[in-house]
Amino acid sequence: MSEAVLKQQFESVLGDWQTRPTPETASTGIVEVDAAIDGGLPRGCLTEIYGPPSSGRASLLASILAQATARQEICAVVDAEDSFDPVSAAAAGVALDCVLWVRCNHNAEHALKAADLLIQGGGFGVVALDLGDTPPETARRISLTSWFRLRRAVEHTPTVLISIARRSNARTCASLTLECAREREQWSGARFTSRLLRGIRVRATATHRRKACSPAFTVKAI
Repeated sequence: MSEAVLKQQFESVLGDWQTRPTPETASTGIVEVDAAIDGGLPRGCLTEIYGPPSSGRASLLASILAQATARQEICAVVDAEDSFDPVSAAAAGVALDCVLWVRCNHNAEHALKAADLLIQGGGFGVVALDLGDTPPETARRISLTSWFRLRRAVEHTPTVLISIARRSNARTCASLTLECAREREQWSGARFTSRLLRGIRVRATATHRRKACSPAFTVKAI
């Protein structure tokens, strides 16, 4: 194949990519994060939120669900390790009557299949695959092919697909990644006396469309 033909094909593919419409977004409920990721989480795409325990990832998910249920969207939480706390979610503003909670009894493969079926069934504003308490070595066994299948399943739908984990697993299959890390605690009361935890300052490093930024926000103690 000649160099001219290859150049023409490359320019054609590049033109299609550049003219592809920007996906609609759904607010996370956190102003700093929304501003950093062009308005919110992309619909019809896979977003990966990861970080160690107490890094703010669960609070970020609760905020996303609160925003979605406030819009009267039906959401699904596919809970691999049965760790979802409905009491804390309700305190964060999540309308639980709009949330389908799928408990997978510590089986990551079942969680993956359940998420796939829910996406294909349609009708959900948010589908969250929660692998946050799944051991990293177990989550890493999920093949890239499986993540690719989820990404293809959610394409051309209004659903926000989210994966929650301790480490990045979906890699290039994710359109947006948010890496959460705790920065510092915020306390009320004088030092060396009885104090109450007011919140935790969290930084989320976002990688989106080949650019990165690190918005910071505060998670309030419940």
